Amino acid sequence: MNVSEGSARARRVVIGTAGHIDHGKTSLVRALTGIDTDRLREEKRRGITIELGFAHLPLADGTVAGVVDVPGHERFVRAMAAGAGGIDLVVLVIAADEGVMPQTREHLDICRLLGVPRGLVAVTKADLLPDLGSDWYPLLEADVREVTRGTFLEGAPIVPVSATTGAGLDRLVAALTALAAEVPERPADGPLLLPIDRAFSLKGFGTVVTGTILSGQLAEGDAVALLPAAPGSDALRVRTVQVHGEPTPRALAGQRTAVNLPGVEAAAVRRGQALVHPGAVPASSVLDVEVTLLAAAPKPLRHRAKLLLHVGTAQVPAAVALLDRAELRPGDTALAQLRLGEPAAALPGQRFILRGFTVLEGRGKTVGGGRVLAVAAPKRRRGRPEALAQLEVLAGGDADARVGAVLAMAGPAGLDAAALSGRTALAPKAVQASLDRLGARGEALLFDRERRAYVAGPVAADLSRRLAEAVAAFHREHPLAAGMGREELRGRLPPVTDPRLFQRLLAQATEKGALVVDGDHVRERGHQAAASGAAGGALKEKVAQALARGGLTPPWLADLPAAVGGSAADVQAVLKLLAAEGRAVRVSAELHFDAAAVQALRERLVAFLRERKAITTQEFKDLVGATRKHVIPLAEYFDREKVTLRVGEKRVLRGEGRG
Repeated sequence: MNVSEGSARARRVVIGTAGHIDHGKTSLVRALTGIDTDRLREEKRRGITIELGFAHLPLADGTVAGVVDVPGHERFVRAMAAGAGGIDLVVLVIAADEGVMPQTREHLDICRLLGVPRGLVAVTKADLLPDLGSDWYPLLEADVREVTRGTFLEGAPIVPVSATTGAGLDRLVAALTALAAEVPERPADGPLLLPIDRAFSLKGFGTVVTGTILSGQLAEGDAVALLPAAPGSDALRVRTVQVHGEPTPRALAGQRTAVNLPGVEAAAVRRGQALVHPGAVPASSVLDVEVTLLAAAPKPLRHRAKLLLHVGTAQVPAAVALLDRAELRPGDTALAQLRLGEPAAALPGQRFILRGFTVLEGRGKTVGGGRVLAVAAPKRRRGRPEALAQLEVLAGGDADARVGAVLAMAGPAGLDAAALSGRTALAPKAVQASLDRLGARGEALLFDRERRAYVAGPVAADLSRRLAEAVAAFHREHPLAAGMGREELRGRLPPVTDPRLFQRLLAQATEKGALVVDGDHVRERGHQAAASGAAGGALKEKVAQALARGGLTPPWLADLPAAVGGSAADVQAVLKLLAAEGRAVRVSAELHFDAAAVQALRERLVAFLRERKAITTQEFKDLVGATRKHVIPLAEYFDREKVTLRVGEKRVLRGEGRG
């Protein structure tokens, strides 16, 4: 049966199991759903869940919940952390005959750190209770209440069930239905993030990847990318989508999804990667975070401690750089950066856990966790008030402030609207609304309308100040120059500055009257060219006379300063002025000629060619009366001016000369 668009928009709820090994999680899921989530041969042989298992459960109100069955064994907590990342409510499974165990506590810690907001406790193997004595269950219930005190499960329903007899299953489904009704809709208009937990190949279909969509939506025909990138995954397109094993044109956040991806080999895709829309979510090597150390941790967390990060389905080594203290005490929360050993895909607001390398007594290796504040972050130094203030903004709920902070982090490179969505986890419409408001207040500047690219207002103001200061400094250093070259001015900005941003800032400066653009030069309003000053006018005349005396063999540019008694920069400046006035001609980078001498040569050359039809290099040399060092640049100049056309070893008349 095909899943319609209407059903795709129905309530989307993901239920996760958690608990110690052999406490009956998989048996409970099978009893509830009829689906055996132990899909691997090794799991069947050993009787434990090694990988994440998936099923779906119809609830009493018609909601079809996705069910994630996570492994309980210590070696497989990585998979548990991956599964819990997208869970809306959890069933903490505790066996009636064993009670609370180490992985019970660790799984509860993980769910707390990953922000799972609600759930209940299922006491499995309830059919064994009569043989355990009448006082056993009250003690077990008291133990459960004690371990869940202060957590999201404090006061939660405790439901005895038996997968063997079916006792309690109806009550459990009713309790899950009531909890599911409290689950808010996951926004499906944010940036796509689908952490991949499996990739395999199906004959006739090619590669299939599976995961739970944490943000956004995915449709047939969508262009997608893998993060971190995989070989051959530059341009992928979704062929088909399934939710709970049924085809659908579109899958939304919160839904367990299978995606058919032709064009990439299954072997090139691995758990830990994520599926995204191109150009939105970046791969991150540095994450700004808010991190909490478990109260049960035996010692404080030191600055730059090395731990294992679990975010989405990825597990990567990470150094925890504390930004406002030297160590984090058990139970405390702080602002920090996670500097990753390899890139990972994440979104702001996403939860993560941190695990150590030694087992905490009675709890496993989980030591802390928290939430991501910013992705692809710049490295920050400890104790910087401006950095801490920016992170406080990112931790807050004000969308405009967060967009402004992310733009500020991007600096002169700026960001387009799609990238801003991926770096804020906001929907594109929400991002654009924030940009419009920020732009109206001068806190964001649109510099590329085609890409919808922006830069932070304070960054634009700083760059504008740099431009003005660079032009002013140029005038001080080169008072005889008409202005500063545009490319030279652009070179005074950081290398990452987009060329369109430079043009936008320059246009703003001219609109405000601060700068004037004359052709290829930029000057301050009111700046007078070299000819207006006595010193400049004198030097200009000296240079003009030197060129006139030289005729068709003028001094080389390198020799002119000494010949006229001026600096190289000043000589360059007055040469540009002479050229602008039509008194000098720039023939090559090293040679300027007196304009009258060049015009006279031009007339003689045109007359020669009208009479002879062609001229050889030697004939042109004789016409000029100079050595090849001056003759060759002149010949090439007349070619550029379209007076002559080189044909083999000769030149013929063309262009203006034919008239």
